[in-house]
Amino acid sequence: MWRFPYLCYKNGGGAFLVPYCLLAVLVGIPLFLLESSIGQYTQEGFITTWRKLCPLAQGIGYGQFVAKFYDFSYILIQVWALFYLVFSFKSQLPWATCDNTWNTENCVALQSSDSMSANLTENWTMLTNTTSAATEFWERRVLAMSGGIEELGSVKWELALCLLASWVFSYFSIWKAYFTATFPYVMLLILLIRGLTLPGAWEGIYYYLDCFWLCLLNSGTSFVAGFVVFSVLGFMAQKQGVTVDAVAESGPGLAFIAYPQATAMMPLPQFWTVCFFLMLLFLSVDTHFVTVECFITSISDLFPKLFRKPVRHEIFVLIICSFFFLVHLTLVTEGGIYIFQLVDYYGCTRAFHYFMAFCECLALAWSFGADRVINIIEDMTGQRPSVYFKVCWRYIIPLLSLVSFILYLFDYTHLRINDRYVYPDWAYTLGWAMTLSSVLMVPLWAAGQMCLTRGTFRQRWSVLRHPVKDSVSQRKMEEDELHEELNTSGQTT
Repeated sequence: MWRFPYLCYKNGGGAFLVPYCLLAVLVGIPLFLLESSIGQYTQEGFITTWRKLCPLAQGIGYGQFVAKFYDFSYILIQVWALFYLVFSFKSQLPWATCDNTWNTENCVALQSSDSMSANLTENWTMLTNTTSAATEFWERRVLAMSGGIEELGSVKWELALCLLASWVFSYFSIWKAYFTATFPYVMLLILLIRGLTLPGAWEGIYYYLDCFWLCLLNSGTSFVAGFVVFSVLGFMAQKQGVTVDAVAESGPGLAFIAYPQATAMMPLPQFWTVCFFLMLLFLSVDTHFVTVECFITSISDLFPKLFRKPVRHEIFVLIICSFFFLVHLTLVTEGGIYIFQLVDYYGCTRAFHYFMAFCECLALAWSFGADRVINIIEDMTGQRPSVYFKVCWRYIIPLLSLVSFILYLFDYTHLRINDRYVYPDWAYTLGWAMTLSSVLMVPLWAAGQMCLTRGTFRQRWSVLRHPVKDSVSQRKMEEDELHEELNTSGQTT
């Protein structure tokens, strides 16, 4: 919910929706069906599941395992949401006024739409370097941004406490998972209705859609979140007397600027602000818990005798959470936002997802067999998937993933913060190391298995491409060994 609006904003609003919808139909949905069905079939984590399906492709699981290290950094969204939630109980919302110690002389206070006068628009246009109160609260109070990644500064103790609470909350969230999964959608609908009633909202919606009247709504949460953000951006643009694309800078903080302003414009702003950040908190807890659970399940599947006992499992989870809490303290420093952006850009890069999608389809649709996958889904659900999914798995997804991967490498540009801050060279080197640490797991594991497995090259290739418990491949292996023994004995004779 926080990522889609700023990515859409960064890539031109509605122009981003057309390829997004197209790829959601051609890649997202078929790939989701493929991964979820295989996971349900094997009942294993993303490492050991490949051992049963295609041992040669087990590097995909290890690559995803490494990527989870970087995905853990998204707990920072939960930290920010909790920080905003605490401030939401104040009688005067701090991101709505300019009377705070962190505000500058160029700060412009947020006022309700009912009390705004015509002179406000003139004041906005007269100032050449104005920033909203919400932007200054985000950059100067929440982040307290330093000059760059070279200046980490001190740990912000308020964010550190929120980080500790977030890890504890994530640890116990499984017991209340239903409420945390449904509450965000209710609040998102309410915010959308309020956002559409603001003056200038439809200008933001037009920028969001960019004259494309029809899109396939397969990712409902992302699309609704986009409408909420851009309706508020249209209102802000009208009050400032500028276009929508100039009203706010693109970045992950866009959701923490536009959303708070939307709730502050409602009657009883404290109530709606609390509800919104509770929604965002629950949504981030759900997402983060799934990531942590996948990570822990994969390790437990590798060492079942060691970690699957009840007491040991809880202790192991506690150790994991405590370790990453200490690691993530770097993210709540004054330079933590620069580290977060670096991990988001390189550790969770699109190149990794393109490459993994390509390898998954090769391993499952070609090596394991698309027909076998379809038969598995039919056995589990009682319904046979359309041939459309088979075509996507075998041809469309590998082709699009490979082309996208190549284009990403050709169109690669260095990460910059708001087109102003340029990272030092060592940071870019570290970023590419994060990317390669997950991507290279696939070829390195395949090469290692081919070298360590006994037999001829053809035998090793045949064994590693087929499921471990596949009787057909085992019989084929025995026939090859018998044939080789007969040839050897014949030559000896």
